Amino acid sequence: MSDTQYQLNQRFRGYFPVIIDVETAGFNPHTDALLEIAAITLKMDEQGLISPDKTIHFHIEPFAGANLEKAALDFNGIDPTCALRGAIDEKVAIKELCKQVRKAQKEADCQRSIVVAHNASFDQSFLNAAIERSNIKRTPFHPFVSFDTTTLAGLALGQTVLVKACQAAGIDFDQREAHSALYDTQRTAELFCSIVNRWQQLGGWPL
Repeated sequence: MSDTQYQLNQRFRGYFPVIIDVETAGFNPHTDALLEIAAITLKMDEQGLISPDKTIHFHIEPFAGANLEKAALDFNGIDPTCALRGAIDEKVAIKELCKQVRKAQKEADCQRSIVVAHNASFDQSFLNAAIERSNIKRTPFHPFVSFDTTTLAGLALGQTVLVKACQAAGIDFDQREAHSALYDTQRTAELFCSIVNRWQQLGGWPL
């Protein structure tokens, strides 16, 4: 590797990767409540290796008329009525998320942010629906392009389940902490960075 200083905006065609995870009250992004969202931005060092940078995290109050599926709540262990969650209005949370991501994207001199998630279509669909409900016209996120760590892990590690992929990559994973948006985002960020950095070290980037 030369002494060239690599920039994040050179790595993914000007896209700014943002790792996202959501916890919800069901599977329909238009009818079921978004209850928690976490996002982690990335940074790149002078050798072109990426690592987690800033964390954004909110517990969210169900939007007016939102459906709350008992099975989903039993699965993620969230009580939407618990005041100790510190939940805030969905519109406030999503506007602040977009504001912080847009700022980080600008600082990295990237053109658009791209969702990175495990089973990305699910998280992206809930993010897009929340952005639409919040009437955000200038979203930093690409509406449909994403990086799915399920696919990347299947290719690089032979595993598609998050916990198994992390274990295969040598990343600690505590099952008791799973299904927290914050914890799952942290592990997904580590997994994505591990795969991307490993690809570089094998000679796959820069070209």
